Amino acid sequence: MPCFNPLQWLRESRTLVLVVVFVALLLDNMLLTVVVPIIPSFLYATELKSVNDSLTHNTTSAPGQAGYEAATFSSVISYYDNTTIILTDDTVNSTSRDFSRTVNGSLLTEEGSAVRDRDCVKNNDILMEENVRVGLLFASKALMQLVMNPFVGPLTNRIGYHIPMFAGFVVMFLSTIMFAFSETYILLFLARMLQGIGSSFSSVAGLGMLASVYTDDNERGTAMGIALGGLALGVLFGAPFGSVMYEFVGKKAPFLVLACLALMDGALQLSILQPSKVSPESAQGPSLLTLLRDPYILITAGSICFANMGVAMLEPTLPIWMMQTMCSPNWQLGIAFLPASISYLIGTNLFAILANKMGRWLCSMIGMLIVGVSLICVPLAKDIYGLIGPNGGLGFAIGMVDSSMMPIMGYLVDLRHASVYGSVYAIADVAFCLGFAIGPSTGGAIVRAIGFPSLMVIIGIINILYAPLCCFLRNPTAREEKMAVLNHECPMPTESYRTQNTCHDFPLSDESFDKESQE
Repeated sequence: MPCFNPLQWLRESRTLVLVVVFVALLLDNMLLTVVVPIIPSFLYATELKSVNDSLTHNTTSAPGQAGYEAATFSSVISYYDNTTIILTDDTVNSTSRDFSRTVNGSLLTEEGSAVRDRDCVKNNDILMEENVRVGLLFASKALMQLVMNPFVGPLTNRIGYHIPMFAGFVVMFLSTIMFAFSETYILLFLARMLQGIGSSFSSVAGLGMLASVYTDDNERGTAMGIALGGLALGVLFGAPFGSVMYEFVGKKAPFLVLACLALMDGALQLSILQPSKVSPESAQGPSLLTLLRDPYILITAGSICFANMGVAMLEPTLPIWMMQTMCSPNWQLGIAFLPASISYLIGTNLFAILANKMGRWLCSMIGMLIVGVSLICVPLAKDIYGLIGPNGGLGFAIGMVDSSMMPIMGYLVDLRHASVYGSVYAIADVAFCLGFAIGPSTGGAIVRAIGFPSLMVIIGIINILYAPLCCFLRNPTAREEKMAVLNHECPMPTESYRTQNTCHDFPLSDESFDKESQE
């Protein structure tokens, strides 16, 4: 009688696969969003310090003309409510910080009511420049994923999911450490690109692993919803965690905490996934080009892309817009995303189950309509409380789209191609990253040209116009040869089916493959 091996039992458990993917997505997206409130404020402070140091140096070396130029440069700072602050010539010197405020012709000193507006002293020229720089930095992660995904997808088909999954952890850990100790824009940019490489391995391998373990369509939808809950929790805690830690502890603290959590995730993967073993797929998967020719897959990918592009454009531009129009302190820049994160968590878990009953195509279409309306309403907010409704609706709607479209990707491959999932989830991740690449990289430039409200209206209308295309996903047709295979091996309806591959207890276990070969 063979003895019970608890470690082997854990490695063959589908639940443990789900836990590993959940934790990986959680940490990836915590790192993704923890920088959202930190980077704009950090770069602004760095740039402003550089300007002040330059002015101080010029004043010291040439007190006459340079002092006059310094006073001219910093004489008036505008507010969103058309009030101004006039800085005296003594502002250049570190020993004197006396301000005079002009409000409707009356002067107020820094003592009293002017104190509450100290955080409003923002250099609008620097902030407008930051829109572009921050947008490019945020987009660099998604751009790197776009480059890597076409290679990672086919790679998982050849060597399995566990080695790429562990490689993603290693790269993610290095990126987190680099974020903690980087003090310049170039180093932060490189850290963000490195994170994109790690995310590509983790996301494609993780989602492909889930699709191969949960072969029943309803079970797969529920598992995907739970895994996306990890993504939602990362988004939920990332921005508020980063803003609070940055405000009260310092820039390095949040990244060092994430590095410690990443080490725990690595230990979990080592014990469960055995990343030293190569486990190629038994079937020959479709090529990326073949999948990209499938109109249903393209519609699904477009839905993922445009829905997420809205929040991708918000990430670099909303904090700067809040600094300009609401005089928001650092901690509010991350808290503003909290309603979107909470509602995304609710949406992904709720519609992972409801989408099976009401139709995933319908969930996605309604979600995109709500995304469009929410984005249009964002610029109407006058303070942080006015952002609760639009951001909450935005997160809930994106949760509807993601929890519906991710399982559809696996469903379409099973229905119309071979049940090998690395390449199709590489396409899904490309669609997700395309939104997060186009959004931040173009959002800053668009805001500079036409303003933040106009940007929100444009991307909102795009989502509303794209939503009706989801109707084509209501009843996708199977290819004739594929339908013959499904009818022969599994006569149940295609709405709830099992793939033509034998369902392994755990795709990473050697024993499961040995049992299949013996049969």
